[in-house]
Amino acid sequence: MRSTYIIFFLFVSMATGHTQEIYFPERGNWEQKPPSVFKIDQTKLEEALQFAKDNEYSGAKDLRQAILKGFEREPYHTILGPTKKRGAPAGVIIKDGYIIAQWGDVTRVDMTFSVTKSYLSTIAGLAIDQKLISSADDKVHRYIWDHTFDGNHNSQVSWRHLLTQSSDWSGQLWGGYDWADRPPKEGGIDNWKSKKRSTPGTVFEYNDVRVNVLAYSLLNIWRKPLPQVLKKNIMDPIGASTTWRWYGYDNSWVNIDGIQMQSVSGGGHSGGGLFINTLDHARFGLLFLNNGNWNGQQLISKTWITEATKPSQANPNYGFMWWLNQQGARHWKGIPEHVFYAAGFGGNFIVIDQKENLVVVTRWLAPKQIDEFITKVYNAL
Repeated sequence: MRSTYIIFFLFVSMATGHTQEIYFPERGNWEQKPPSVFKIDQTKLEEALQFAKDNEYSGAKDLRQAILKGFEREPYHTILGPTKKRGAPAGVIIKDGYIIAQWGDVTRVDMTFSVTKSYLSTIAGLAIDQKLISSADDKVHRYIWDHTFDGNHNSQVSWRHLLTQSSDWSGQLWGGYDWADRPPKEGGIDNWKSKKRSTPGTVFEYNDVRVNVLAYSLLNIWRKPLPQVLKKNIMDPIGASTTWRWYGYDNSWVNIDGIQMQSVSGGGHSGGGLFINTLDHARFGLLFLNNGNWNGQQLISKTWITEATKPSQANPNYGFMWWLNQQGARHWKGIPEHVFYAAGFGGNFIVIDQKENLVVVTRWLAPKQIDEFITKVYNAL
């Protein structure tokens, strides 16, 4: 199902010597400039936009139906959180912080599925920046002692393992079993349940149950709802709208300090996750474009962003819940290797390139067409 993920591509060059001034839009206002100001070929850029409009994600607009069909092989899979009918293709292209092109309804709030994971990763980064977690290499059981990380295997899981989806954590959370999430094409329930565990950190496996374990663990660290953490530390300072929401499941409520709080999900696999508009995603992308600094205010450390966008041991194309355009299975030929991106079910993308000061957000673009779309954008530069 990875071929149908909504992807927010953030193309980022980590090269030194970057001095181009970036414009940071105020809340509710985003200045536009024609592509010609940046010597960008208007005709070629229009071709890219038309391509995005013509190649819409083919799944149902009723995303509840799309989810159930997309994950129908998973035993016991159910919808546990809210869903929403999606809109038509939309997107925006940002150059030096200015909007140079947009299409569709960029203020419409839609589900964003696994792009949520990159926001969740940011919550972990904030926790490390604020010394709530000493190191990404700390074992999680040192912080979460309620049996979630009991046992010889689970006790070896570190924050890094959860962030790089290489923990092979074993268990059940909110009714979901780790082995039932995206099971192998071969075998059946008995085979999947009895699979030999891999040493944490050695094998990459995309798994939403384990991502939700990370979200639950971070909730225990922060001792407050993660949407509040994101709002205060990131979304309000970057001038995001008041329309985005981050949901968990009907059964993911926990007692923290005597207060019932919802543990949010890291995607929309079973409903829930982040519901957000295109322009808010672009602001988030612009923050990462500028290494966590928004108009002079360092919201998340550059050190964290550098660490989050390094290839992991288990997968050279994956960092801390960011996809990387390194040599590997997901390498895009002709696109710079400093590219990193967030990805989610349904064909949405955010793209950031620090060298070109470029952020591209697309939504509901057929996932198999992302390479050609981005190539067309670069051809216009």
